[in-house]
Amino acid sequence: MAKAEKATAVADIAEKFKEATATVVTEYRGLTVTNLAELRRSLGDGATYTVAKNTLVKRAAAEAGIEGLDDLFAGPTAIAFINGEPVDAAKAIKKFAKDNKALVVKGGYMDGKALSVDEVNRIADLESREVLLSKLAGALKAKQSQAAALFVAPASQIARLAAALQEKKAGSENTDAA
Repeated sequence: MAKAEKATAVADIAEKFKEATATVVTEYRGLTVTNLAELRRSLGDGATYTVAKNTLVKRAAAEAGIEGLDDLFAGPTAIAFINGEPVDAAKAIKKFAKDNKALVVKGGYMDGKALSVDEVNRIADLESREVLLSKLAGALKAKQSQAAALFVAPASQIARLAAALQEKKAGSENTDAA
């Protein structure tokens, strides 16, 4: 690879690092081209899966200001650059790795911090953004219903008290008339 090609590749990878909301570093030793294509499809539009030379990736990471990943760049390395929801991409990678033992998750990077394999797996175990938002909406709706019942309670108690007093007054008038 010529020096100009390497510089272009490093700049391209560095740009991917800068644009990504998260990255997952994997080892793909033993996967076929068909397997890699299947993994790329499972990641969807929110992520790209790139195979690159470790030396170029190290330079690109340093250029992008990414620290703490150098130990992960050993052996055949591929990186999933996630531009959308990290949970969805992490779930897809975890599911693919479960079905294809040749894919090994080495770690990742998100929010300015290097992630261990366990942290990547915990992200994959989270519920998707849509599910969490719907749960939040349900909880907020329940709290609003409770608040409405609380605000209505004194008025309904006063109404019941007034009705009881009216019944008592009507009952005492009936006993006085007899």
